[in-house]
Amino acid sequence: MATRKTGRFRHDFDKLRRLPPYSLGEVIALMRAARRAGEDIVDLGMGNPDLASPPHVIEKIVEAAHNPKNHRYSESRGIPNLRAAITEWYDRRYGVTLDPDGEAIAVIGAKEGFSHFVLMTVGPGDVVLCQDPAYPIHQYSVIIAGGDLRAVPLTPDTDFIENLDQAIKRTWPKPKLLILSFPANPTTQVVDLTFFERVVEFAREHDLMVLHDFAYAEIAFDGYKPPSILEVPGAKDIAIEFVSLSKSHSLAGWRVGFACGNREMVGALARIKSYLDYGMPQAIQIGAISALRGPQDCVDANVLVYKERRDALVDGLGQAGEGMWKIDKPLATMFVWAKIPEAFQSMGSLEFSKLLLKEAKVAVSAGIGFGQTGEGHVRFALVENKHRIRQAVRGIRRFLRDSERRA
Repeated sequence: MATRKTGRFRHDFDKLRRLPPYSLGEVIALMRAARRAGEDIVDLGMGNPDLASPPHVIEKIVEAAHNPKNHRYSESRGIPNLRAAITEWYDRRYGVTLDPDGEAIAVIGAKEGFSHFVLMTVGPGDVVLCQDPAYPIHQYSVIIAGGDLRAVPLTPDTDFIENLDQAIKRTWPKPKLLILSFPANPTTQVVDLTFFERVVEFAREHDLMVLHDFAYAEIAFDGYKPPSILEVPGAKDIAIEFVSLSKSHSLAGWRVGFACGNREMVGALARIKSYLDYGMPQAIQIGAISALRGPQDCVDANVLVYKERRDALVDGLGQAGEGMWKIDKPLATMFVWAKIPEAFQSMGSLEFSKLLLKEAKVAVSAGIGFGQTGEGHVRFALVENKHRIRQAVRGIRRFLRDSERRA
């Protein structure tokens, strides 16, 4: 409601008040100030992929952009050939058969499709369960939609399904939606197909929709292959899954993603998108077809780069000697999730992140920005080359060594 004060209107935005400050924002502001002052900061904070898009995809986009037929409004659901390519990808990778006309939809990046699906299906009074820590839009899309969020702890030392069961027993009214994402951002936690079988059984028992963000479907290492929830028999009765080409094919700036699964859930997303957008530019959709149907060696190359960066960071920090920081190697994603060294636990993740920036000249994301369960951790994004990551390792080890000597 607008109220007049000193000749101007002051507006009250209730949803805006419910959203927390962007935790990384403070670190970003400090990083920019340091760079303006001439300091060399290694930015491992925001998960913004730095690898180039595949040449054959760019060539197809450019070629399509010259065709006037692609200058018109497109289909908000995605052109038929793109939806067909999406379902072919699922069949090829997971043996999952999907109807391109009713069980697949293109989205302007998984984040757009994800948030619009929640906006369409969740409203005031609806309870949503979401893993914690989580990528911020997973939790805050519920707040934007006016729903009631229940965070469910995701930790290595507890059974997440048991945590879900406890959350259900303590929640009234009955939850409507469960939001998951594996491989997980920020924790990098991975699951097997048996986990999703338990999720589907749990969801069917409690009449829950399941939204699975599968952004890191193809970014996995050391022989691990992330499963799709749609591989589970009966999953299409209750689940929708979002996939992104941002990391696998380095198409982050082009905003290419898709969602597949339950026909009614896909239909709900298609309905809201029909009111809000006309889909990706058609030339980019044609490029996305080339990405899905064309050579996949670009994906393998990207995975190798992220693995090498992971190893440079984790091996470098874990090397014996002063300033050592032991961190487990993730099996997937483009991140490393690290528990703050014991000597700094009391200051919390945000203050520790600011200290790393000041003393080690390295920007990271504070764990508290991903939910209460993330406190005590920081997330490294593997978005700088190996040489820069090794520079970050030297800076961090020097900072930890100097701190040990002063203690």
